[in-house]
Order: sequence, then C-alpha cells, then structure tokens
Amino acid sequence: MIATDAKPWLASYPPGVPAEIDASSHRSLTELLEEAFRKHARSCAAVCMDSELSFAQLDELSSALGAWLQSKGLARGSRVALMMPNVLQYPVAIAAVLRAGYVVVNVNPLYTARELEHQLKDSGAEAIVVLENFASTLAEVVDRTAVKHVVLAAMGDLLGFWKGQIVNLAVRHVRKMVPEFSLPLDGGRTVTRFNMAIAEGTRLSLRRVDIGPDDIAFLQYTGGTTGVSKGATLLHRNVVANVLQSEAWFQPKLDTLPASRQLTVVCALPLYHIFALTACFMLGARLGMKNLLIPNPRDIPGFVKTLSTHRVSMFPAVNTLFNALANDPDFARLDFSDLVISNGGGMAVQQATAEKWRKVTGCVVVEGYGLSETSPVVTINRFDNDEFTGSIGLPVPSTLVSIRDDDGRDVAIGQPGEICIKGPQVMAGYWNRPDETAKVLTPDGFFRSGDVGVMSADGSIKIVDRKKDMILVSGFNVYPNEIEQVVSLHPGVLECAAVGVPDEKSGEAVKLYVVRRDAALSESDLMDYCRENFTAYKRPRHVEFRDELPKSNVGKILRRELRG
Repeated sequence: MIATDAKPWLASYPPGVPAEIDASSHRSLTELLEEAFRKHARSCAAVCMDSELSFAQLDELSSALGAWLQSKGLARGSRVALMMPNVLQYPVAIAAVLRAGYVVVNVNPLYTARELEHQLKDSGAEAIVVLENFASTLAEVVDRTAVKHVVLAAMGDLLGFWKGQIVNLAVRHVRKMVPEFSLPLDGGRTVTRFNMAIAEGTRLSLRRVDIGPDDIAFLQYTGGTTGVSKGATLLHRNVVANVLQSEAWFQPKLDTLPASRQLTVVCALPLYHIFALTACFMLGARLGMKNLLIPNPRDIPGFVKTLSTHRVSMFPAVNTLFNALANDPDFARLDFSDLVISNGGGMAVQQATAEKWRKVTGCVVVEGYGLSETSPVVTINRFDNDEFTGSIGLPVPSTLVSIRDDDGRDVAIGQPGEICIKGPQVMAGYWNRPDETAKVLTPDGFFRSGDVGVMSADGSIKIVDRKKDMILVSGFNVYPNEIEQVVSLHPGVLECAAVGVPDEKSGEAVKLYVVRRDAALSESDLMDYCRENFTAYKRPRHVEFRDELPKSNVGKILRRELRG
C-alpha cells in the first residue's frame, strides 16, 4: 500500500529534475509571457505558411489587440472565445486576451452550431475572434448568445500585404473555403476585421491589469465525447505551474542541443486543445522556441513539405499522427538530427507506432499523461529510456498521484484503481457546475481522473483504461487498450479499436474495428492471432474492417461512435 502523501517515484527521477518547482515565481501567465517577449524579442516566436512573427512582434500585436478589446468596455474577467486553427492570429489572440485581463475560451473551429451555441452560452463569452472560414457556424447561433463583439480573421492576415491578398483570394474564391455568412449588427453588436482591430489598437494603450495567481486564465471545455461539455476552470497559477513543471522535466534533454541554435517545436496539435496550448505555445514561449504552426496536419504531404524546411527539436503528437507520419515514405527522408523530444499524449501510444517512429526518426516516443483539468501534464516518462515502455511515466515535480478504489482508499502496489491527482496544476473546478465539481474533487484535494491505472513500486504508472470504456465479459474486466496494443502489433493492421457490444451469453463481447495495412488480411487471420495472444474471454468475437476510424480533431479514436 502506498500512502497518499508518499512519493516513491522521486527515487526514479532522471538527473537534473527537481522534486518541486516554485509555482509562485510568476504571479500570472501574463507576467510569464511578457518576460518571454522581452528575453527573446529578436527570436522567431511562430511561423505559419512560411511567414514569421518574432517575439517582439507578438508583444506588439497582442498589446494592440488587447487594447482594442479593452476599448469595447469589457469588464475584467470577461470571457473571450477563440475559434481558429493553428494560424499566426491564434498566439496573438491568446496573449491579447490574457494581457487585457480577460479569460480565454478555446473553441474547436469544427464545432457544429449546436456545440458552438452550448459553449458560448455556457461560458457567457462576450467577444469572439473567429476565422472567417467558420463564421457561418457562428452566424447561426450568435443571436442566442451574449457575444457582442466579433473579430473576423482571414487566413492571409499577418502574412504581409501581397502574400495575404493572394492567400485570401485562393481561400475565398479558388478553394471556396469560406461559406457565405451574415453577422447582424443589431443589439449593439460590432463586427471588425482582425487587421482593422490591430490597426485601431495601435492607436490605443493597453491598460495594465493587476492579474494574480487566482484569476481565471482559461475555460478549457472537456467531456464532449461523453456528455455535456464542461468548462475546466484553469487559473493563471495552474497553467504557470504546469509550464514550469514541464520545463523542469524537459530542460535537461533540450540542453543536449547546441545553445546557439533556436529550438523548434512542431505545433500540429490544435492550439484550442490543452496539450498544444501548454506544451507548444506556453512552454515554447517560456523557452524561446519557434512554434511551427500547422493549420491542417491531416494534409500529410503538405505537412511533410513544411517539416522539410525546418530543423525540429521537439514533436508533441498523438498516436494517430505519429502513426500517419511514420508510415509516410517522404517523411522518412527528412533530417531528424535535431529531434530530441517526441512526446506523446492525448491517447495511448501503441507499441507498434512507437517502434516505427523510432526506426524512422531515431527518437524514442516519450509518453506522458494529462487532462484538460490538470493543465494538462501529470506524468511523463524519462527521456533516457532506450525503448517504448507502455508506461505513462512518473508524476512531474510538485505532483501527488494516488491510485484509489471506488471507496476512495489507496490500493496495493500493482493493483488497478482510479488515478487521482493533486498538485498546483489541478483546476479550480468546472465553470458554474458545483455538482459536477464535487464529483471529481475529493475532500482531501485530489482530482478523480476517471482513468484506471496501476502504479509499480518505483512510482511509474500504466494506464489500464477509462472506466467507461471497460468491457465486462462474463464478470471479467476487459480493457480495450490492452486489446488494441496487441492487435496493432500485427503486421497487417494499420489502426484498430476495441469496444464492447451486447452478448446474450456473456453480457458483453469484444468487437474489433480494423483498418488494414495489408489488403489481404482476413478475419480468420486476426482470430488466429488473437487466439494466440489472449485468454478466451478477451478474444474478440466480432471483427469489422473499415477504411478509416472515427477520430476527434486531435486524433483520438472515438470508441463512442463505434459503439453507436
């Protein structure tokens, strides 16, 4: 049994990583960002479509947009929604909203009107910065929300006048990526073009706001795949702490690269997702990294072409993205000599994917674990592991992890239980949902993740599965992650997912969905393979081949949709 306050993992920490971080070193993310703007002023902060913004330009542009927002009379703490893919306007807008004393509400730009309406109404957002490609969705619902100020961004903004004109012409009229929309001005609503808001803001002064650690920085919506989406309330101190925790873990590995060369982090995961928000933008700013913004990572040929012009140091991704790139022949021809960190999260990294990635890049995938509610990083593997471990690693500095049973008691070492987390990165609660908050925050201050894990004697943790995804076969627990990990090792399988389906005899049975790598792969082949690798109750009884599997916009396979 591990006591709640014990930290057996500290003995397994890599050299140079401290047990604790000083989360009070910065009062707010604003202070952390403005320090980065000064320290790295001449360095490139972000690049997209071959156009760059320096940290000095990011400072100047975000100050102007922040001043413009303040000129609209928004009260301190007002919520401002951002609805864009990874374009240069996004980091500008994040910094602007925070510096102006407001709260960022990150919105998935591919939301349906129903989903967007829920998030805007639930957050009470009074302003939104939206890429015009998605403005038609906003137009459907804006009259039923509190939004009074709309800033319309275009793909060509910030790319320079002539290049911007050409890009906008292509996006709007050649590729027809901007559906028609009409945003009414009734009720005092304003609609302003992004570049115009910047221009107006440069004639104003950003009013300094005393932002403290307990002010809200982000409403990070989560839970949309399992029910009503809820806003995780992340305070400035939560995200500051997680940036510093990540820095403490990553810095020794990054220090192995020449100090004279600017580090480059690939930002292919969307910035509206907490993984990219912290691991790419916030940590990148802190360390003076160049953020390589990828608006559409599903365009693998275009993505690889972009990668070919940069020396990449750090590559955060989810399993599906690692897998797609590692199986692309053009990607295999790139120069990976500077790649020292490939950090996986968001979903379980599968062994077959990790081994292929290492073979292609020479860099081991280091898996971590986190949630929107934890800003997000909770655990990370050591960077000196020579091979894939299947573990989510060790708790990061200043973090307690407890494995508990359904009654909230610590379980014995090696026994499965719910992963519970306590640390400075844990959210304050769910926005305006005290009942939901009470369900996940324990009286002794731990966040109940809903994930089932096992802790070993050295403090490393393995995910068994989400509680809700567990399959109950004749009273035996079957964990989809285990099935998927093993099946994905079959040379004929490209991707797979396991779900539970009703069964008259056993209550539930395992059904396997498979995307073939080898077109000749048959159901009998897989059944024979599973017979060799699983005990009887774990073996899939049904196999369905698909051309692709449903995924979220960050690449998670959506078992919910497969279950129907």
